[in-house]
Amino acid sequence: MPKMNLSSQIRRVALLLLLCAGAALAQAPAPAADSASSPALAASPALSSPAAPKPPVMAPVPPVQANPYGLRALWEQGDLVARATLVVLVIMSLASWYVLVTRLVAQSRMGGQGKAAAAHFWSADTVRQGADKLDKASPYRFIAESALEATRKHEGLIGQVDLNTWVTQSIERAVNTVHSRTQDGLAVLATVGSTAPFVGLFGTVWGIYNALVRIGVSGQASIDRVAGPVGEALIMTAIGLAVAVPAVLGYNWLVRRNKIVMDEVRGFGSDLHTVLLAAGAKAS
Repeated sequence: MPKMNLSSQIRRVALLLLLCAGAALAQAPAPAADSASSPALAASPALSSPAAPKPPVMAPVPPVQANPYGLRALWEQGDLVARATLVVLVIMSLASWYVLVTRLVAQSRMGGQGKAAAAHFWSADTVRQGADKLDKASPYRFIAESALEATRKHEGLIGQVDLNTWVTQSIERAVNTVHSRTQDGLAVLATVGSTAPFVGLFGTVWGIYNALVRIGVSGQASIDRVAGPVGEALIMTAIGLAVAVPAVLGYNWLVRRNKIVMDEVRGFGSDLHTVLLAAGAKAS
């Protein structure tokens, strides 16, 4: 009885193993059949790997067209009056900038001469020695020389005038001469600043007149024929304003700087007058 039970158990285990192996074979995929059933798919390179993207096609860049209008067209198409107006505006601009630069340089130099006078003139023993220490082109030396000349030539009819009054008048005349020199060129700036806009406006009116004449002769008043000539004429007004604005600003700036410089010059003349009177009182 025990032998029969052992053999039956062995058969049962073998039967279970066979059943499990059959179930595993039934569930496993069949790769050979798939590869064999689709040989074309495996051999096609287009389907096996993705195709490379084509580079984008760039649109052709249109060539840059030159502006048919502007200063060059205004000069080439303008008549004698238009060209003369442009030349006048250019000359006015050059003159105003020349005056502005030269006056700024002169005012800076005069400021340095004032510092030199304050540092060296008043430390001298006499007015003569103090004047010799200053630059020959210095306005302060010019005032000192004028005052010394007044004290030496106090004779004859001039001797009948009080020395105080005579020296005062001499110093005032010297100061006024210096002030007149500082005003050199300012009239040019004032003239340019006040007339340049009207010169530009004249060029605009003349240009529009010529443009309308050409349009009337051609008989076509389309926007492309009107905009160009009229726009070129309006450039004249813009040029006139561009010339006038720096001239006006430069004029006001130079007048302000001249006032500061002349205050120092007048103070020097007043102090010099006091020193000369004190020296004359001691000599007498």
